[in-house]
This record gives sequence, C-alpha cells and structure tokens, in this order.
Amino acid sequence: MPEAPEVEALALFLRERLIGREVVGTELIEGRAWKTRGRPLDQLVGHRVTAVTRFGKHIDLDLDGAHLSLGFGRAGWATWTDADAAPQLAEAAASPAAAVIARVVFDDGELGITDAGEWLSVQLHLVDEPREVPSVAKLGPEAIDPDYSLEMLRAALGGRRKQVKALLQEQETLAGIGNAYSDEILFAARLSPVAHASSLTDDEVTRLFAALRDTLANAVASRRGVPIAEQKAAKVAAMKVHGRTGEPCPGCGGVIEDIPGTKGGGQWCPSCQGG
Repeated sequence: MPEAPEVEALALFLRERLIGREVVGTELIEGRAWKTRGRPLDQLVGHRVTAVTRFGKHIDLDLDGAHLSLGFGRAGWATWTDADAAPQLAEAAASPAAAVIARVVFDDGELGITDAGEWLSVQLHLVDEPREVPSVAKLGPEAIDPDYSLEMLRAALGGRRKQVKALLQEQETLAGIGNAYSDEILFAARLSPVAHASSLTDDEVTRLFAALRDTLANAVASRRGVPIAEQKAAKVAAMKVHGRTGEPCPGCGGVIEDIPGTKGGGQWCPSCQGG
C-alpha cells in the first residue's frame, strides 16, 4: 500500500512533469474504478494541469478547475511514459502483476493508473472540489505536516480504548499512515502495537510523537528523487520490522514476529516493544 512518503514523492514527480501540460486523450480500462459516472474521464481532454496536490494517500490533479482524484487504495500506483518511449514501458514500470486501470495522455507523455491487488481498490473521481471525494473529505490532519504537534497527537489519542496501531492507520484521525509505517513508527517508539491509546503514559505519547515525526520525515527525504517505478522496492528495503517476520531485530537481535491477530499483516519485536 502506498503511504504518505511515497505518494508525496509521486506528487512531486507529477508536479514537475504535468504543470501546464494539456490532456490530449484518455482511456478508462476498468470501469469499476470510476466513481463519478455522470462525468466521463474524456471530459478532461483539452484541459491543462494547473496544480498537483496530495491529500493523505490521494493525489488531486487540478485541470483548469476540474479535479481528477487518484485514490490508490491497497495496491494502486501510477506510471509515466515519455511520448517518445515504447507504450508498453508504462505497464512494465509498475509491476509484472499490475493491471492498467486508466490512462491520461498528455502532449508529452502518458500517465497510467495501475492496480496490482487481487481485488480492485483504486478509485478515480472527477469533481469540482477535492473534498467532494468522500475518502478525502473525511481525512484528518496530515501526518507529515510540519505543523502537526504533540498537543494534536494527545488530542487525537484522547484516552481512546483503541489499539494504537489501528489508531495510527485511522485516516480520520491522522492522514497518510498505513500498515507499514504504523509498524515502523511503533518500533521506533518501542511501543506495543496492541496497547490501547488510553493506556499510554505521557512519556510514551512523547516517544510516539518523536517516532512519528522522525520516521515519516526520514522516509519522505529518502523517497524524494527515487524513480516512481522503484518507489515500492525502496520502501520495502527501508523497513526495519514490517514484512520481516523471522528476521533478526535490528534493535536487540531478537526475532521479529507477526503481531498477534493480524494474520501476518503487521510485524513487531516482542522483546523491544513488549514492555
């Protein structure tokens, strides 16, 4: 799943290439991904990109006031093919298993939207305002916003009896964090993923805030400039605990395990985080 650091890198990539570019053609391949049936994708032909903005794990393309919202879901991503490159390179760049969901052709290249999941999770909308998209409208504050404060995190936790890993992934509470970075943040904070937010001490909340800021800031910096076709591999390579079941813990040398009850969907070090 792409999370805020990767989507931020993609937004930067698209901003550098698409601002001022005109849409000359479109193709919707998977109709189930298109959520605004009354406004077809080809309405964008002739429009120029004026802005590219990230909202959590979504990207908004502003095309002369019409907004194309890209929601990547569990396994979505984007590809770019220069106009003079072979068309099949767009598909190969994403993943051998990635299916192209839609294409937007510009005067100098082609943007492809892909989904590599077993079930379709990409969602595309054409709206007048970004927050007309339901999943964008409900987003909480941005996890990687420099203005996000310790006091805001304390308020978000709010004594809630919800496991802290699940709370970090709750987009209404904190936008942009998913399964992988929630594992990494909690490992950095040395906190149990199954602890309830209401049980955290002041010191633990402070550690969580520092880990959140440091983990995401480092990820954003390290993803910047990485080609979009290599973003997933760069993310996987950077993980310390997520996806590393059975490997040695980089903190204590113990064994990384699956988080109880996640069926392999999350990982932790019980020795470092179990206290």
